[in-house]
Amino acid sequence: MAAQRNSSDRSALVQLCLFLCMPWQAEARQIRYSVPEELEKGSFVGSISKDLGLEPRELAERRVRIVSRGRTQLFALNPRSGSLVTAGRIDREELCAQSEPCLVSFNILMEDRVKLFGVEIEVTDINDNAPKFQAENLDVKINENVAPGMRFPLPEALDPDVGVNSLQSYQLSSNKHFSLAVQSRVNGVKYPELVLEHALDREEEAMHHLVLTAVDGGDPLRSGTVLISVTVFDANDNAPVFSLSEYRVNVPENLPVGAQLLTVTATDRDEGANGEVTYSFRKLPDTQLLKFQLNKNTGEIKLSENLDYEETGFYEIEIQAEDGGAYLATAKVLITVEDVNDNSPEVTITSLFSPLMEDSPLGTVIALLNVHDLDSGQNGQVTCSILGNLPFKLEKSIDSYYRLVTHKVLDREQVSSYNITVRATDGGSPPLSTETHFTLQVADINDNPPTFSHISYFTYIPENNPRGASIFSVAALDTDSEENARVIYSLAEDTIQGAPLSSYVSINSDTGVLYALRSFDFEQFHDLQMQVTATDSGDPPLSSNVSLNIFVLDQNDNAPEILYPTLPTDGSTGVELAPRSAEPGYLVTKVVAVDRDSGQNAWLSYRLLKASEPGLFAVGLHTGEVRTARALLDRDALKQSLVVAVQDHGQPPLSATVTLTVAVADSIPDVLADLGSLEVPHASDASGLTLYLVVAVAAVSCVFLAFVIVLLALRLRRWHTSRVLRASGGGLAGVPASHFVGVDGVRAFLQTYSHEVSLTADSRKSHVIFPQPNYADTLISQESCEKKDPQSLLDDSKFPIDDTPLVPVSSIFVPFLSFKNYGWFYFSVCSMLVET
Repeated sequence: MAAQRNSSDRSALVQLCLFLCMPWQAEARQIRYSVPEELEKGSFVGSISKDLGLEPRELAERRVRIVSRGRTQLFALNPRSGSLVTAGRIDREELCAQSEPCLVSFNILMEDRVKLFGVEIEVTDINDNAPKFQAENLDVKINENVAPGMRFPLPEALDPDVGVNSLQSYQLSSNKHFSLAVQSRVNGVKYPELVLEHALDREEEAMHHLVLTAVDGGDPLRSGTVLISVTVFDANDNAPVFSLSEYRVNVPENLPVGAQLLTVTATDRDEGANGEVTYSFRKLPDTQLLKFQLNKNTGEIKLSENLDYEETGFYEIEIQAEDGGAYLATAKVLITVEDVNDNSPEVTITSLFSPLMEDSPLGTVIALLNVHDLDSGQNGQVTCSILGNLPFKLEKSIDSYYRLVTHKVLDREQVSSYNITVRATDGGSPPLSTETHFTLQVADINDNPPTFSHISYFTYIPENNPRGASIFSVAALDTDSEENARVIYSLAEDTIQGAPLSSYVSINSDTGVLYALRSFDFEQFHDLQMQVTATDSGDPPLSSNVSLNIFVLDQNDNAPEILYPTLPTDGSTGVELAPRSAEPGYLVTKVVAVDRDSGQNAWLSYRLLKASEPGLFAVGLHTGEVRTARALLDRDALKQSLVVAVQDHGQPPLSATVTLTVAVADSIPDVLADLGSLEVPHASDASGLTLYLVVAVAAVSCVFLAFVIVLLALRLRRWHTSRVLRASGGGLAGVPASHFVGVDGVRAFLQTYSHEVSLTADSRKSHVIFPQPNYADTLISQESCEKKDPQSLLDDSKFPIDDTPLVPVSSIFVPFLSFKNYGWFYFSVCSMLVET
């Protein structure tokens, strides 16, 4: 219906848009509908989806909505049917008063494309109002001498409807003295006049009652009546006359209440009561009646309520002057309200697109603003601007709409949100302005990789650390936000000494803390080199690497190791020779040791811990060289035992010891010769032992007997091992130097499982010493006791039995030198001890 009525207007509008080539021609399309007033809520107005070229379901998808300024929504969108419907009851008279046509304009916003479409709806009138007079009763006073044909104005009826539904005619009840004449003003408004048809005679009839009826042209017809009472007075031949037929006055809208607008003046040439004039409002709506005050005696009009140009800019008032003789005169008062700049601009945020991606292209629409000023003319011309140096600008759209668009590239890492202030200023004097504030959030994109605070890291960790210990912590900062800033740490794949790096260290993916998965050994490796990767959780993810060096610090966890002299593996022992002619400082041997640690923990020092002859030998503190401290004397024993300690400088220090056996002789034959020069006491002296010595030896023998029984039991279990040992032979293997010699006789002489027996000429003063065994110093091979029987040893011995000075000898010879009867017993004990 609307399309047919306005097809010509649409064609003209389209041609104008094509001619001007405006960028907003798609948005400037005007959609028109027509709807009668007083429809029920939800009544169909028009198919808006069809006129927009959309399907009904697309209204919601494209976020199509109605935008209007400061007015109650009269219409709504039905998203299901795609139609425009009424939002409530529409009263055309309330909406447009007497204006015709009654048009309601608003805009339809297609938000996804930021497009606006103008909609104009004509609200048509229905005959819902009857004509109505201002008063139900009217008194008319007429002098009896009034000549026929005299006209008397009657009040007009008001009908808010328009067109054919408005007031069409007046009717007067039948009366022989009066008739009704209907006149029309320039604007087409009809008003009734009472016409005197026949002369009145007060004495005949002093009061006449008439009924005036106003009828409209609607369907059905509606009418309103007023009762007219005509009083016939005596003669009054002059009616009041106004000085002007129309009074015009211009007043500013900010005129204070009580201010005088103007004074109307009417005069009557009659005298007395017939010449007294009173003033009254003749035709004035109730809403205007409250705004103005009329002095009935002076004709002064004052303001009783504030004026508002934006509400009503023009008032037409009809003033009636009446004299005492019931003559009336009317005049119009036209009041024009002048606009003053008393309204600040209004800024309405129609749409706000927040948050906005930081990579949005230039010209992206951020907000759609509507600017309006209730003032008119220059006072209503509004300009908009953005306060501050912001990367945005305003672009004029259709009507009073502005688009806020991006003007520069956004970077959330620099500015994450903008507090935008839009100032609207009108053109009044002085100008008024309004500021609207809103916040735009900038949404993050993953455009920044994680960054470490240093180019590389290094740390130190002592060796022998516990497994699972925290080693170090790295941290990377990502200037993005939320998931784009969540950093995950990992280690680059690598190998260390053939093993994967992940078997040595691990990293907490959330905190960046590194943990040791095993105990580090400085002697295996000194440092670990790795790459730490920090990856964010964005899409796509960004990452960065940093190198990390972990230096292992040495701890004193290794004792010195003695390389020389070494303990032979064949069961034999060795000795170092020192010639009796050696001068002080003679180098006997050198102890060589190493420490697997490093630095101060590997600095070694040597010292002589124990010596059988103190003061005879000295050890170099840093070299380990064993030298004679003095010249050797004849009284110095053939066998010298030295215990050398090697100690590092760690905290706490660790040490190792080695026992050296030094034979004081020029050569091996000299050693054997020294053994032959020993004289054995005569056997006849053996019988001189005291009873106490016999008892002591017997007690010791019993102890040894019990011990031998236990050893024999163990011997059975080690039988297989013993055979291997017997098959190994008795030769010296791995002799480290020419001075290190092993022979059976020397081994028998130097074995440590021996008893040193001091023999004197008087057997009662002889004594036996049983030292603690020192397995480290054992130089006697196991075969030395197994190969020789007691008889053979006795036969080989060349020792004399006579008394000799105190000489220490090996206990292997004691049974034969001192106690021949117990020789076999002692030899057996010695053999078992050596095998054990």
